[in-house]
Amino acid sequence: MMGNQTYPRLLADIGGTNARFALETAERQFVAVRVLACADFPGLSDAMQSYLASPEVQQVSDNAELRIRHAAIAIANPVNGDSIRMTNHHWSFSIAAVRQQLDFSTLLVMNDFTALAMALPYLGASQRQQIGGGVEQPERTIGLIGAGTGLGVSGIVPAGKSWAPLASEGGHASFAPANNEEVQILQSLWQQYQHVSAERLLSGKGLELIFAAISGKTLSAAEITHRALDGSCSACLRTVEHFCAILGSMAGNVALTLGATGGMYIGGGIVPKLGPLFAASAFRERFVAKGRLGNYLAQIPTYLITEEYPAFLGVSAMLARHLEQENNK
Repeated sequence: MMGNQTYPRLLADIGGTNARFALETAERQFVAVRVLACADFPGLSDAMQSYLASPEVQQVSDNAELRIRHAAIAIANPVNGDSIRMTNHHWSFSIAAVRQQLDFSTLLVMNDFTALAMALPYLGASQRQQIGGGVEQPERTIGLIGAGTGLGVSGIVPAGKSWAPLASEGGHASFAPANNEEVQILQSLWQQYQHVSAERLLSGKGLELIFAAISGKTLSAAEITHRALDGSCSACLRTVEHFCAILGSMAGNVALTLGATGGMYIGGGIVPKLGPLFAASAFRERFVAKGRLGNYLAQIPTYLITEEYPAFLGVSAMLARHLEQENNK
């Protein structure tokens, strides 16, 4: 019997750099949110145990007088079967072994952008910012792209009264330059990589690679962004301009591929930090620059996700669905 004893639930959003944790005490009610650096822990279970031992979590668990039985994790990695080995971090684990080690009844693991896609229907007006024109069509496919440690691509498709999320590794699709400068960037990267994916450019590391290609120098992604924002480095500003333009082209590709007339969303940790540079960039111009399909794309709105922890909404929805299905068996 599930009953009211399904709460509190443990939710996590695991990226290549940070692991975000929260307790869900009621439907879409998140408390004790903490962000831990993945590099500080040898494995996922160690990070989870550290979070569960924190005073904030102990207080919630003690007040509920119930142990945490159900957990769900969104992770920046393909999820196929029991064994997980992260693409952009060294963690690897067995889902069954972690569930047993932490004594959970349920441990649901999903791709992080699949979870973020499932969050999109729950975002309010204050949790997103529209970039450019277009009007979303109700009950139509919604697309998602987001740059952080890597490049995530996903979407959701209407499925009756609910939504079906798409598990995708579209960020590893081949990069396609749209002008001579981008051809030169691609040629520079070909000297290092046999295959240049969109993720090679549309990520934290990608900012560094673009900067190196156009300046011949090295600089961290954080410093590139900082100097672009304060206007102290023209090469940094050009790097961010290239980044935003290429992101627009890739977002347009995803919207065309999915037929995302319900809207196209931009997530990930990089774009929100670009502030006015992104709003003034060529992102939207490049999004619609698809020749004969330009008018089609001009009708699709693009939104920047501004909610700080949006993935928790999707993780919550997928765990709730899973528990309901288990309860109905």
